[in-house]
Amino acid sequence: MGPETHRAKARGALQDQPCSPGRGRWYNPAVKAATPKSPRARNKKARHNFFIVDTIEAGLVLEGSEVKALRQGKCNLDDAFARVRDGEVFLYNMHIGPYTEAHQFGHDTRRTRKLLLKKREIDRFLGRALEKGSTLVPLEVYFKRGWAKVELAIARGKRQFDKREDLKKRDHDRDIARALSRRRRKD
Repeated sequence: MGPETHRAKARGALQDQPCSPGRGRWYNPAVKAATPKSPRARNKKARHNFFIVDTIEAGLVLEGSEVKALRQGKCNLDDAFARVRDGEVFLYNMHIGPYTEAHQFGHDTRRTRKLLLKKREIDRFLGRALEKGSTLVPLEVYFKRGWAKVELAIARGKRQFDKREDLKKRDHDRDIARALSRRRRKD
């Protein structure tokens, strides 16, 4: 078997996998193409405590050890919120746990992180977020094509009776789903 046959086999193996999935983007085996966004952290309290008015996706400015820790799932969004300061959006109180391999070169776990948004998006979001009773809340942090992203929402606070109504509605919907599934099993 000569060198030509090895090259031919290698070319055949490479042709099985698409090298360029479209529009000049090259195949990168480190970035999973099957899942467009893989959630690393969700803010479960946000949907319980707030009415979500609108959402937007923003990039996160992170240090190297923060990215590694985020990929390990060491993130907590429970007390996090965002504010617009000097025409830029910043995320406060998001906890990213320490990356053990970074040792003394690690990061501050609760530092203020800058969000990457276009000026037009900031202006549109700022106008709606400045309404009385509205706030900017992160819903989830995920990786999209290898970049860390955060889903940011304009939210209004719920009152206690609103939360009770939501719980009653959820329980009612769950009971209906159970009854329908039992009915299907009998048939």
